Amino acid sequence: MFKKLGLQHPFFLPPWRRVATVLAITLWGGFELWLGNTGWASFFAILAAICILEFFILFDPDNYGGDDA
Repeated sequence: MFKKLGLQHPFFLPPWRRVATVLAITLWGGFELWLGNTGWASFFAILAAICILEFFILFDPDNYGGDDA
């Protein structure tokens, strides 16, 4: 679904990398919100939601092969 974003790269196959990616994006969005940058905070919130959807809800290990390199 989100092939253009590159979220189905083999790099994201280990669960800890997916969790770390979502955590980093969420923390950065919170930082932007704390600074008062609601536009960037919204952008990172949407990006975190897309990552959560792809990494945890729609996750299929067969989509993370190395054939798209």
